[in-house]
Amino acid sequence: MIRPYRPGDLDAVYDICARTSGADNPTRLIGDLWAAPYAVAEPEHAYVIDDGSGQAVGYIVGTSHTPAFVRWWKATWLPEVESRHSAGATPDEFSLMLLRNPERMLVPELDGYPAHLHMDLLPQWQRKGLGRELMTTFLNGLRAAGVPGVHLGAATDNEGAQAFYLRLGFEHVPTPYPGVRYMCLKL
Repeated sequence: MIRPYRPGDLDAVYDICARTSGADNPTRLIGDLWAAPYAVAEPEHAYVIDDGSGQAVGYIVGTSHTPAFVRWWKATWLPEVESRHSAGATPDEFSLMLLRNPERMLVPELDGYPAHLHMDLLPQWQRKGLGRELMTTFLNGLRAAGVPGVHLGAATDNEGAQAFYLRLGFEHVPTPYPGVRYMCLKL
C-alpha cells in the first residue's frame, strides 16, 4: 500500500537506500545524499510502500523546486550532517564531495523541469506495479502543487531504470555530464 511518508519512516528510508545503492560498503552517507534530505525538507513530496505492518519497503522522495532545495541543503542539511562524514571517516570520498557540493543538482538543461526525485524499492517489492503506483502518487502531488515539470538522473548503464521511466512518459534530455542520463517529464 502506498502512503505518505511519516517521520518514523526515516530509519527505513536510510536502510532501503543503503540496501539498493549497489555500493560494496554502503554507509549512512548514501542516505544523506539520495534519500533523507528530501524526506526531511519536503515530506509533502515523500511517499512509501508500506508492507501492511507499518514498515516502509520502498519510497519516492523529491523536491518541487531544485534551486530552493539546493539553498536549503547548503543552509540547513549540510551543517547538520557534514560532521558525521568528516574526511577519512568514510571510504567514499566521491560521495563526500557530492554532499559538500549541492550545486551539482543545478543543471541548466533541466531548468524547465524544476522538480526532481529519487525512488527505491527493496528487490522483493519490485516488478509488482508498485514503482508505477509510487510515481503516479508523487507526480499527482507535484501537479497539485503547480509544478510544471520533473527530472531525474539514471546511471547510463542502468538500462532497466531508463526503460521504466521511458514507459512512464519521461524523455531523455541531452546534457554534457558523463555517466548520468537525465530524463524529464512535463506535468
